[in-house]
Amino acid sequence: MAADNINQTLLLANQGNAEAQNELGLMYHQGQGLNQDYTEAVKWYQRAANQGYGGAQYNLGVMYNQGLGLNRNDNKAIEWYLKAANQGVAEAQYNMGVMHYQNQGIPGNINKASKWFRKSANQEYPAAQNALGSMYYQGKGTGQDYTKAMEWYVKAANQGHPTAQNNLGVMYDKGQGVPQNYVKAVEWYQKAANQGHPKAQNNLGVMYGKGNGVQMNHSKAEEWIKRACDNNLEPACYNYRLISKNR
Repeated sequence: MAADNINQTLLLANQGNAEAQNELGLMYHQGQGLNQDYTEAVKWYQRAANQGYGGAQYNLGVMYNQGLGLNRNDNKAIEWYLKAANQGVAEAQYNMGVMHYQNQGIPGNINKASKWFRKSANQEYPAAQNALGSMYYQGKGTGQDYTKAMEWYVKAANQGHPTAQNNLGVMYDKGQGVPQNYVKAVEWYQKAANQGHPKAQNNLGVMYGKGNGVQMNHSKAEEWIKRACDNNLEPACYNYRLISKNR
């Protein structure tokens, strides 16, 4: 960021402009244009959050959640996430869902997790769309419904969300909610694998190893399974050991 833009942001932030305060917090948080400084980031997020600025409330929640620039405190994270979520900040709504789902600093509640995921998903937030798809897939907080799971996975996958892309691959691979289609499964596994998603890399390797949806190719199978193993996916490492033993 150009120095004049930084100075303008700093000037506005010191004048009490909440948007500029949040922007300055982001600059310190991410080390963009300024040296990364989590303590300074927290200071500016706090000022904007105290003025009711939803984005800063969410960002402050992240800092508490991850223990950046202050001591980790899930209760404080939830307090700020909730303020932002109630203002319609999609990322905060998703994080509220995660906190309820994981019983993190708040009583575990699948129904509340589902509610927050849905609010965020309806704002086109891909992580929430994938999470809601998984709720339908597993039948948690909703009745199990592969068609609904597919619907939400597609929304997230089309935005480039790698986990959703892998999840779609699995559904085509197994014929869940759609007719089994190995070619489609490979297509989605490939998209996710290209983004470094370990499970998709392993799944793609397995497809090459079996010749499902692609021409059988043992070197391709080994290549993708090794990538997954290198990304610390233990089942892939097990598969790779088997391949190496039988080579």
